[in-house]
Amino acid sequence: MILDGKCPTGPIEQTWDKHRFDLKLVNPANKRKYNVIVVGTGLAGGAAAASLGELGYNVQAFSYQDSPRRAHSIAAQGGINAAKNYPNDGDSIYRLFYDTIKGGDFRAREADVWRLAQVSNNIIDQCVAQGVPFGRDYAGYLDNRSFGGAQVSRTFFARGQTGQQLLLGAYSALSRQIKLGSVKMYDRREMLDLVVVDGVARGITVRNLVTGEMESYSADAVCLATGGYVNVFYLSTNAMGCSVTANWKAHKKGAYFANPCYTQIHPTCIPQAGDYQSKLTLMSESLRNDGRVWVPKKKEDCGKHPNEIAEDDRDYYLERKYPSFGNLAPRDIASRAAKEQCDDGRGVGPGGRGVYLDFADSIARLGADTISERYGNLFEMYEKITDEDGYKRPMRMYPAPHYSMGGLWVDYNLMSNIPGLFVLGEANFSVHGANRLGASALMQGLADGYFVIPYTIGGYLATVKPGQVKTDHDEFKKSVEDVKAEQNKYLSINGKKTVFEFMRELGGLMWENCGMARTKESLEINLKKIPALREEFWKNVKVTGSGAELNQQLENAGRTADFLEFGELMCRDALHRNESCGGHFRAEFQDAGEAQRDDVNFCYVGAWEYKGDNKTPELHKEPLKFDNVHLAVRSYK
Repeated sequence: MILDGKCPTGPIEQTWDKHRFDLKLVNPANKRKYNVIVVGTGLAGGAAAASLGELGYNVQAFSYQDSPRRAHSIAAQGGINAAKNYPNDGDSIYRLFYDTIKGGDFRAREADVWRLAQVSNNIIDQCVAQGVPFGRDYAGYLDNRSFGGAQVSRTFFARGQTGQQLLLGAYSALSRQIKLGSVKMYDRREMLDLVVVDGVARGITVRNLVTGEMESYSADAVCLATGGYVNVFYLSTNAMGCSVTANWKAHKKGAYFANPCYTQIHPTCIPQAGDYQSKLTLMSESLRNDGRVWVPKKKEDCGKHPNEIAEDDRDYYLERKYPSFGNLAPRDIASRAAKEQCDDGRGVGPGGRGVYLDFADSIARLGADTISERYGNLFEMYEKITDEDGYKRPMRMYPAPHYSMGGLWVDYNLMSNIPGLFVLGEANFSVHGANRLGASALMQGLADGYFVIPYTIGGYLATVKPGQVKTDHDEFKKSVEDVKAEQNKYLSINGKKTVFEFMRELGGLMWENCGMARTKESLEINLKKIPALREEFWKNVKVTGSGAELNQQLENAGRTADFLEFGELMCRDALHRNESCGGHFRAEFQDAGEAQRDDVNFCYVGAWEYKGDNKTPELHKEPLKFDNVHLAVRSYK
């Protein structure tokens, strides 16, 4: 099937404004008649719930955390992009649009990316009005820093805690609506099924994580804002609770999963310290504004203290390979370059899996106090984890799974192929193509929540009669029965391996064979090993306790089961895409280490349809057209 993204036509500068005007409206008195479910209360979900509540809709918001403040959006560090051009360095909406299309290796829709660039400036105004304490210069004006893949400074920041401060802004807006009664908040609930009635999304089934009770909720539209899936690698920078479950349940009910093989490996993370580590720690890309990345030129120097290695014996490989962008090369390129040095035997630290991030030049130029003002909390975090002082010796970094550009397929209105199911933020595939530029995740989440979904959901609801389906419908009862049966199955197996043993094994397969580099052979290995691992899981997993209580083993069993299915789809998508683009690097398709796209055969969004357990999914395609940015070899040299 050829998919239609319903992108508006005409001059791209006018597309979003014209589209908003053309959308049908719901008048204020009628908004009170509609119910909207929002699953996830991070930046995208929290902003959406607050905005829809402010508009007058009845919103039911769900979080598996005990508070929306704990959403993984809080972990974002470095900043949020916008085309304000405050430094007067040549930025514009078009340049942000261009950089994002190019940064994604020409695998995103132009119309969606233009809209993102256009509303980026509104986001900063909104957040400043909420009291978000963005960094300011000496005169009191909002300050900017640089991020990868751009030659202008467009990133607004709150030291190394930008995600936290933006989330507190969204949370304050959400709390206001909760107090007013327009939003009803359900915390400690995990979505375990999407209820579809006659082909339309009508509600969800959730498990109360405290009592174990199954609960059903109906609505006129469902919004998923449940984040990404890179915990499929087991070790990642994501919180341990982040999973593919909500998206996967929707996928199994008919929602297409787009570009699952597009995953981002972040170049600056604290290297893994041992086999029993449960997650990895991000160190913000903003550090590469003032830190220089290098490895020893000579393999025999790798064991030396870094301060003992002479300047002439250091290889500042990003500056050498990509002189135009230097240490701020995009993440996919910087990650592969780090792996290349380590594979060459010039990596540092335990196992030779690390490169240096050195602040000595910046400290000499600016002073340690200035570096501390900019990144102090990051230096403190690094020292707590490694027991090394980043002011006195270079930090050690190694790439780690960080973000998923793939997600559920959505059209220009953020609606999936299931009518009534909208997908926001990292949970959808829409704007980042094959590689997200740094500081664009926060931009997308808040754009979708504050400035896109409040318009587009109205266009859908205006065509729907409110309250047509309630939780007494047979589909809701069947959904609860199906979820209970699956939960009971986990508990009844009584095998000998823990959930984490299975997840660690899956993560190892995904990282080795579908991580920073993939090959036809490695992917085919996974497509044999993952089904075998999944079969063993259903025969030999050990889940103790019961379903009628707080039971984290049971929660993780469900998430692992979904990852065991999703991992196979991810490898299948990577295998079918015989090209290298962005974060999808097929080693067979490269030119001297650089990704080699195939625009003739693969310039499309690949969206997969679930066809049943142990059946081959069906691939649907949405061709990508480039009328404003011409397809070109992506170069940062």
